[in-house]
Amino acid sequence: MQVKRFFAADMRIAMKMVRDELGADAVIIGNRRVAGGVELTAVLDYPMNASSAKQPSPALEDELRKTQTRIATAHAELKSAAPRQPRQVSDEKKKTAAPAAAARPQPAVAKAPAAAPQVIEAMRSELHGLRELIEVQLGSIAWGQEKSRRPQQVSLWRRLQRVGLPADLSRSLLEKVAAITEPRQAWRMLLGHLSQSIKVSKVEPLEEGGVIALVGSAGVGKTTTLAKLAARYVLKYGPQNIALASMDNYRIGAQEQLKTLGRILDVPVIQVDPSQPLAKTLAPLARKRVILIDTAGLPASDPMLRMQLQALSDRGIKSKNYLVLAATSQSQVLKAAWHNYRRCGLAGCILTKLDEAGSLGDVLGLTISQHLPIAYLADGPRIPEDLHLPRSHALISRAVSLQSEEDPSEDTMADMFTGLYNEGSRQVG
Repeated sequence: MQVKRFFAADMRIAMKMVRDELGADAVIIGNRRVAGGVELTAVLDYPMNASSAKQPSPALEDELRKTQTRIATAHAELKSAAPRQPRQVSDEKKKTAAPAAAARPQPAVAKAPAAAPQVIEAMRSELHGLRELIEVQLGSIAWGQEKSRRPQQVSLWRRLQRVGLPADLSRSLLEKVAAITEPRQAWRMLLGHLSQSIKVSKVEPLEEGGVIALVGSAGVGKTTTLAKLAARYVLKYGPQNIALASMDNYRIGAQEQLKTLGRILDVPVIQVDPSQPLAKTLAPLARKRVILIDTAGLPASDPMLRMQLQALSDRGIKSKNYLVLAATSQSQVLKAAWHNYRRCGLAGCILTKLDEAGSLGDVLGLTISQHLPIAYLADGPRIPEDLHLPRSHALISRAVSLQSEEDPSEDTMADMFTGLYNEGSRQVG
């Protein structure tokens, strides 16, 4: 019998270490939270070899689901076991009980309630670790059963992961082509559904006119994109009916950069005073057909960001705010940007740095999941040549051309199914 302990930052990494070293037949006999992560204790009764791999059994999956149900019940019991406020006692009973309470000494167990919250917290931690362990195992089981039952769907799963699309979006696309048995037709239909999921602006923002503000995190290319928009408009309509405004009072050289652009294009540039209402600052430009506003990319915790977003959400200005997203950003960064800037009301988004991106899956996944229309694409430094109107089918073709040459690993696919299982559990709960 081979027994070994594994330490890792989270349960998924720990389970991967167990599978890599002891194989799929290893049994987890203990898990606990430790400083910096989790500790798993695994046992293997006999050496693993290539011929000993077993197909996941439905009975095992049922048992794991039953265990998860017991965990949920235990969580509910812990919540109901929270300390309750004592009921109000009548004055007569208080008078009767007071002499008796004073006559007898206080019991030694009076300190027990102080320890109860620690015990409950320890139990919660233990149950959380057990639930996480079971969910990881269920993800592996689900992936193994998917491979054996629907090999064509598995092939499509892998191709979508090579493109970089999120797991939840991949699942919804696969459901739409589940009845198609011919692989090439299924892939073409799947890409067609993906193309239809992408929204693009029905009218180009510059043609629609009005106040247009570019918002987004620092470094995503807001100022460069604004320069491309301004140059695009001036080349088509001239400089008479366009003006530029800057709300960026924080980045060194930001104002000078915009003023230089204004001199080149021969268009007026104003600096927004944060102490003044935005409507008052823009009042002298009321006759301009287009006003482009450059904003500062501030941290989410900065109070000035809230003030900036409140100014842009003023109904009197009727500003159309576009979130600038860099295609090179990771999924979590993109989601954080959308969460931070949606408060000002987003008319759509502009995708930048497409020429530097190794994958378009994450940024397309966000625009689809949040129903953000794409207004422009920027794929280079040239002004304004590298600014384009979006075409959904062209975007999909570009995303497929950037797909990874290697298939995702088995562990990656199992982790993806773990994420889908966790999401399904939250929706049911």
